[in-house]
Amino acid sequence: MTHDPILGIDLGGTKLALCVGQTDGTLLATTRREGWASGDWRRDLDAIAAQVPALLERTGRAGARLGAVGISAPGPLDVPRGRVAAAHNIAGWRDVPVVSYLREKLGVPRVTLENDANAAAFAEWRFGAGQGTRHMVFLTMSSGIGSGVIVDGKLLHGASLQAGEVGHLCIEPRGRLCSCKLRGCLEAYTGGHALADWIREEIEQRVHGAHESQVLERAGGDPKRIDARVWVAALRDGDRYAGHLRDRYLERLTQGLTALITILDTECIVLGTMLQANPDLFLDELRERVKSSTWREYHHVRLEVGKLGEELPFYAALCAAECGLEPSDSR
Repeated sequence: MTHDPILGIDLGGTKLALCVGQTDGTLLATTRREGWASGDWRRDLDAIAAQVPALLERTGRAGARLGAVGISAPGPLDVPRGRVAAAHNIAGWRDVPVVSYLREKLGVPRVTLENDANAAAFAEWRFGAGQGTRHMVFLTMSSGIGSGVIVDGKLLHGASLQAGEVGHLCIEPRGRLCSCKLRGCLEAYTGGHALADWIREEIEQRVHGAHESQVLERAGGDPKRIDARVWVAALRDGDRYAGHLRDRYLERLTQGLTALITILDTECIVLGTMLQANPDLFLDELRERVKSSTWREYHHVRLEVGKLGEELPFYAALCAAECGLEPSDSR
């Protein structure tokens, strides 16, 4: 890897994170932008490129040559061709030749593209909760369940570059409908959007006392305003229904984690986003449940929450330059 500064780009549905850094994880300059997508991917990429000189100037290396560019992006991706195939949460981003466009725009030969969950996993492994391990799994635990798998110090991509889609591990045949259109996926029971839908259904059906819960009250009586954060707030206040849902949430999450542990015999599973923000509500009991559901030989596996916090997008973007794949055809 080059000693020249690296540009990291993390593309999100609402947020754009840019950084200039070094291979050792040093962040030299960072910037975030909300509501960045214009609906025209060319305009968006031109705007990204236009911010690079100011970032370099902030590092004290104005006009320096970039050694590489790493792009962390939501899927689905067409990595062999260096394209964002369909970023559903980014307006106007369909079949975007992001690698070739930025390679030409910035004049940098090495531009790599990586799934954002994979890049985040690599970042937590290199610089966060997974430091010191050779085998690690990372789960985002956000609106959906993104994930990445590190095996023997390398990011697992798989034969079709789709390895590590833990959120779509089936834990309940013919179970709840998932956003991916399959049934019974882990994400359908533990993803933030799915949890909100689950709560709304139970309020409508008036089961488990959901219609009398603080969850609905905290949403101003409007089921459409219910989200995972409202549920967590009610849980902290000791709401009975929120606690009942927590029990079912942990049961399903335990199913997914024990399957991962049995298959991968990993050293560490790192949990991000919601669990990272609320470890006191979930982590200790989750550890006990997983331990009681696995063989003694797997009790070495550590369950941790992510350590990079708000800086994760920057580290993920920086790591995309290292763990990302160079396209075989970026035309």
